[in-house]
Amino acid sequence: MFHPVAMPMERGWVGRVEADEVVHLAAQTLQHVFTGGGKARDHARYPLAEVVLLSPLPTPPSIRVFDESGAFEFANPAALVGPGATISAPDTGIALDAGLAGLVGLDAVVAVAPVARLRAPALAPPKDRDFGIVLGPWFTTLDEAPRPTQVRVTVGATRAEAMADDFAWDAARRFAEANTRLRVGDLLLAPAALTDDVPPGTAAVDIDGLGRLELTVEAA
Repeated sequence: MFHPVAMPMERGWVGRVEADEVVHLAAQTLQHVFTGGGKARDHARYPLAEVVLLSPLPTPPSIRVFDESGAFEFANPAALVGPGATISAPDTGIALDAGLAGLVGLDAVVAVAPVARLRAPALAPPKDRDFGIVLGPWFTTLDEAPRPTQVRVTVGATRAEAMADDFAWDAARRFAEANTRLRVGDLLLAPAALTDDVPPGTAAVDIDGLGRLELTVEAA
């Protein structure tokens, strides 16, 4: 989702990034693109440097966060924001989980994007993870995404690096779908690389081949 710098709008348009341009697509939401077979008619093109990138998925129906054992917990879709967002921390001690979010399509996980989830360890669960999930800058289809991927988290002068394992998206989707149903636009979050003690200021998550996600943490 994006809007031209000269045309601010809250919701924005669905777009496809091609090199240094964004193509405006004839679809109301990203979900409509994937329910339509992954295709939508092209509209105008805009230089990437002249647009504002919004969350590529403003309101997912659900978010499931997986751990290393294959189990998951639910996260708050209302806490999801886009790249460049400023998060007001509810406590001074903040940790940041950075990794990949998988987008559920009609019958498979169809794309991935960088995601960062903030956590306040001093708060009792589940409120310790209820306030900040940052997604973007865009989704990359699984057939184009490098696997495995390297995750780099930069906070001030501190940099942490980790390899994101080749997460079994199909198995995670089947487990999530058991005894219920998934909707197009549901998010599955793979196990993440953790960075503790995030100070107020700008943080960045770089994932090879998938983009750079920036966010700002405000002091409590």
